[in-house]
Amino acid sequence: MSLHDEKSDMAQSDPEKPGVEVASIEALGALPDFDDPNFDKDAAMEGLMEDDSPYPEVRSAVANTDDPDIPVSTIRSWTLGVIFATVLPGMNQFFFFRYPSVTITSIVCQLLSFPLGRLWARVVPNVKIFGLELNPGPFSIKEHVLVTIMGGVAVTSAYATDIVAVQRVPMDDRHVHSANWVLYWWNCSAILGSTSFDECTYAGAGNRSGIRREMFFLWAFLGSTAWYFLPGYLFTALSYFSWVCWIAPNNVPLNQMFGYVHGMGMSLITFDWAQIAYIGSPLATPWWAEANVMASFVFFFWILTPALYYSNAWGSKYMPISSRGSYDNTGAAYNVSRILNADTTFNEEAYKAYSPLFISTTFAVSYGLSFASITATLTHCFLFYRKQIWTQARRSMKEQPDIHARLMARYRQVPEWWYGVVFLSQFVIGIISITLWDTKFPVQYFILALAISFFYVIPIGIIQAITNQQVGLNVITELIIALQFTSDFKLGHYMKIPPRAMFWAQVLATAISGTAQLGVQSWMFSNIQDICAPDQKDGFICPSTEVFGTASIIWGVIGPAKQFSKGQVYYALSFFFLVGFICPLASWVISRRFPNSWIRYINFPVIFSQTGYIPPASAVNYIPWGIIGFIFQYAIRRRHFSWWTKYNYVLSAAMDSGVAVAAILIFFCLQYPRNGTIGENNVLTWWGNTVYTNTADAAGTPMLTLADGQTFGPTSWT
Repeated sequence: MSLHDEKSDMAQSDPEKPGVEVASIEALGALPDFDDPNFDKDAAMEGLMEDDSPYPEVRSAVANTDDPDIPVSTIRSWTLGVIFATVLPGMNQFFFFRYPSVTITSIVCQLLSFPLGRLWARVVPNVKIFGLELNPGPFSIKEHVLVTIMGGVAVTSAYATDIVAVQRVPMDDRHVHSANWVLYWWNCSAILGSTSFDECTYAGAGNRSGIRREMFFLWAFLGSTAWYFLPGYLFTALSYFSWVCWIAPNNVPLNQMFGYVHGMGMSLITFDWAQIAYIGSPLATPWWAEANVMASFVFFFWILTPALYYSNAWGSKYMPISSRGSYDNTGAAYNVSRILNADTTFNEEAYKAYSPLFISTTFAVSYGLSFASITATLTHCFLFYRKQIWTQARRSMKEQPDIHARLMARYRQVPEWWYGVVFLSQFVIGIISITLWDTKFPVQYFILALAISFFYVIPIGIIQAITNQQVGLNVITELIIALQFTSDFKLGHYMKIPPRAMFWAQVLATAISGTAQLGVQSWMFSNIQDICAPDQKDGFICPSTEVFGTASIIWGVIGPAKQFSKGQVYYALSFFFLVGFICPLASWVISRRFPNSWIRYINFPVIFSQTGYIPPASAVNYIPWGIIGFIFQYAIRRRHFSWWTKYNYVLSAAMDSGVAVAAILIFFCLQYPRNGTIGENNVLTWWGNTVYTNTADAAGTPMLTLADGQTFGPTSWT
């Protein structure tokens, strides 16, 4: 029975039980107009009867009361917030150019800011500065939330990082720092850090049993730090544990199937948390969403990709089966400088005389899946959520507010014109950055990119809310949607943070974090030897930058018409748009016929989009991710880990932080040479650190090679 059928049955309640009828009718408003696999209707009824949230996770973490006198926007909270808004983005920027990278999430800020805030309350004298108290008493929960949000803003690398890096490395174009800062500020304003809802739980609040979260974090942090010295320095083959390839290092097909660097990863195992969590923690995603991702990987990369490769589709046998780069028709790396004029514009004649651009099979399949995700998102949301979208759009301005909305009504709201000023200022900065510096990018396409992003906000937001996975639009627009801004405001809404304090905290933290990232990036490019080189000794090979560089050639230099239109090499990939449109329709029809079947868990936007990290990610980042996720999710469902819901996010944050600290210690202490030149390191040379590098997988050996002067692919191209 579907939720819609249950609503009908509930409405026809027994007239002799008026109390049940009233409760049932009240609960109708809590039931969604779509089948949400995460929704619990019994919990929704219980919540509404208690004048609280219909979601048990909200009720367990958020009080349905508020004290407006609790300090929020204090010198203490702003100081700690600024510190974390500088340190966390800077550290993550440092690791962004490394493979495998690690991301220190805002949960680390939440856990560390609490003892720091309490220390401030204990030792700092309560004097006034400009009329504001330096120490207004105990460190409050609202101060804690505000610091966490500021630390989480732009905690991941800003999208503009790749734009600047691509100009510096393959294009050898170094804009002045002022131009880079403008670009960062424009992009960072849309990339606000993710603070998941589960972080609403406040350390030390409520009646909780077991080890404190802070102590659990400490022990997990120390354990992961100690362990990472093995896969990160002493025995790096534990990271690329492609053990099958070690047996037959020169067997190309075997290395292509079982390898981790350029292969399909059928070796299954890694002992490196940085590899496992490269695409995100496997511990924080619903099991059915993980199942969608793994089913997608197995079908598209273990079945479809080998079938295409070994049938030599697109001349794929002359390239590695999986690679981040681009190739010409001799199998060599594509030399973009050969098709550019002196002013970096496209040279049509030089392109005709040189070669079309080719990409590896996994890269091509990834593009096809990205195309499919664009149409699948629209179809899926229209079929499954159109009623909810329409209903909520009509109710949003006049429906009865819930308990949290009523509590927030006492605070002054952010005026609409504040948002207007932010939008207009960033819009102007965007136009300045693409016109004042000669980017060759027409302003009208900048406006089109914004329009496409605006159109997709609701569909992608729904998918992310249900699955904790975000569909990317960068293949079409090269612009990331700022859904995390809404996520932060939702956290502030539940924790009763005044909206104006939230607004300014996000704006200030965005500017600070973007500037910190720019400074770290500039230092790295000036001090790390051979940064972004494929064989950089410390792993700073800039994987995302290489992928971004290939995309910039396809979409910016040559243009998609010469890649995906009829008669071009990758024309077949354009049919993935049609595939993405049709697949959700098929699952919707089947789910309507069998509403309680497992079909309702199939989510094609997730299936098509969440393998989009390939490249730069590879199989080593997906298969162990899925295995770990399934093990823990199964244990939770079987109630083997009753503590898991309390510690899962803490464990992820502790392991990410431990790996990051260990990597920094290895880089600056163990591998830092005596002459002080970063990059000429002291790597331990023994079998455990070299065995995986002496394979056809590590070398990216293709199935077929060409003699000098030979080419593959079409004989003419335009």
